[in-house]
Amino acid sequence: MKIVAVTACPTGIAHTYMAADVLVKAASKYNLKIKVETQGAMGIENILSSQEISQADKILIVSDIEIAQGERFNNYQIIKVSIEDVLRNPDRVLHLHC
Repeated sequence: MKIVAVTACPTGIAHTYMAADVLVKAASKYNLKIKVETQGAMGIENILSSQEISQADKILIVSDIEIAQGERFNNYQIIKVSIEDVLRNPDRVLHLHC
């Protein structure tokens, strides 16, 4: 299964990157392929291409704020998850949604 995700938090510092890290680690335990775009204080990093988005089996938006360039996902079914949920239990998030 291919998953793409975007992580973003209000301050764009720690939680954005922590959520990306825990998602990658949890996905590897279940042999899921994941690419995570971070939208933090440094801007958009590891940006998802339109091809990666269109080929994804699941799209996660892990954020409590509006993400930048969100229109890229308008024609797709997305799953919105709070940063806190991912940080507290990334395994549960992946099991529920993937």
